[in-house]
Amino acid sequence: MSDETSQQCGKPRILVVEDEESIRGGLCDVLAYHGWAPAAVGSGEEGLDRGLREKFDLVILDLMLPGLSGLDVCRRLRHQIPSLPILMLTAKGSEDDIVHGLRCGADDYVTKPFSVRELVARVEALLRRSREAAPETFDFGPWEIDAAGLRATAAERTIHLSGREVELLRIFGQQADRVVSRRTLLQEVWGLINVDEIETRTVDVHIAKLRKKIDTGETSMIETVRGVGYRATV
Repeated sequence: MSDETSQQCGKPRILVVEDEESIRGGLCDVLAYHGWAPAAVGSGEEGLDRGLREKFDLVILDLMLPGLSGLDVCRRLRHQIPSLPILMLTAKGSEDDIVHGLRCGADDYVTKPFSVRELVARVEALLRRSREAAPETFDFGPWEIDAAGLRATAAERTIHLSGREVELLRIFGQQADRVVSRRTLLQEVWGLINVDEIETRTVDVHIAKLRKKIDTGETSMIETVRGVGYRATV
């Protein structure tokens, strides 16, 4: 099916940027099987070019690419298209590598080798959140959150947020002074169902990144409740 036909049929278009041919082909097969319309390229340059020229509903982006790196592609796509969901694939599983990718604008990540079920669940969650996003604002402590614009403003300072960060702040704001478990966050923000079967530190990594953006004093506005989850202190 051509890209034009896919758009007419209403199938979400997903750009796969992966230099390993076997992985690239496998990803496209999985995406097509689940009813999406994949398009694939093998380099960062091609990924950036198509990502900026064409309309995609999501980008699956490998971190390690020849030439223009996945981090550079992510950074440029995020700057040009702030609302575009980006799922990063990485063979590097250390927390520093993951945080670096998130700081460049990725909404989520999957570490190679990954399970097809987890990948599909994360794609579904990103697409669902993108479809459901509605223009609105809400407050979190001193910050006014612009959900549609993916930014927060306090006094004369403005920070940029990912879609997932907006949803985290929304839940913490709604559950002020209550502990929100990691399980709940994986279900509500990531859209995962069988969370007990998924080993991931993605919640902790996202919270750490979010704190660096929003905290203005010595005490964090999102408190860790050891062994349970997190609680807003605003």
